[in-house]
Amino acid sequence: MTHHPTQSPQFFLTAPSPCPYVEGQFERKVFTHLVGDKAPELNDLLTQGGFRRSQNIAYRPACESCRSCVSVRILADAFKPTDSMKRVIKRNADLIGAQHDAEPSTEQYSLFRTYLDARHRRGGMSDMTVLDYAMMVEDTHVDTKIIEYRRRGPDSFITGRGQGELIAVSLSDKMADGLSMVYSYYDPRHEDRSLGTFMILDHIARARAAGLPHVYLGYWVNGSRKMNYKIRFQPQEHLGPRGWERFQG
Repeated sequence: MTHHPTQSPQFFLTAPSPCPYVEGQFERKVFTHLVGDKAPELNDLLTQGGFRRSQNIAYRPACESCRSCVSVRILADAFKPTDSMKRVIKRNADLIGAQHDAEPSTEQYSLFRTYLDARHRRGGMSDMTVLDYAMMVEDTHVDTKIIEYRRRGPDSFITGRGQGELIAVSLSDKMADGLSMVYSYYDPRHEDRSLGTFMILDHIARARAAGLPHVYLGYWVNGSRKMNYKIRFQPQEHLGPRGWERFQG
């Protein structure tokens, strides 16, 4: 059995590999293990320092000749939705997100596969099996939750749960200073709902209700069409050489 010390984490560097976001560049990552009793505290510290979590690993870019990846977090209390975001909220008023412990299900995996096949067929996650998915969800030593979005039912105002088919899912970490959106996916047949935007808006509302100042969105790359949506959520801060600073898109 591999033993990972919990007092002073060890950091490792990956070998260079082609960057999926900046053509012609090669990416490297520095990473450490998030295990043991200190994992939540370490995850908080590393996330504030620009790391992201994947299963029991925390990582951040450590590329030799590129600094395009920028950590982004939304200021939940000061956030003001745009008119188009207000329309997204209204369009999805019939949905409710029920929060559960980080436990995978066959229904989640079925939706996950449908989403990948429709949106990311050639992506790095395209060949994930049901076991891979289960590991993505439950291999965590921090406070991780699954939020399942379904249509509201007649008793949803009592139970906090929806009914019917699973429409969207978000895997999220709760930290001392905010919520970190690890991975989200949805039914591509509901493209007109703008569910990706809706789940971010829902997390902002959840963070605000819990008294948490931030929603962490991971990395943004200027000029990447895949990531342009992240700068729409204002105000937000970007992590740079002088720490977290306000950014105006």
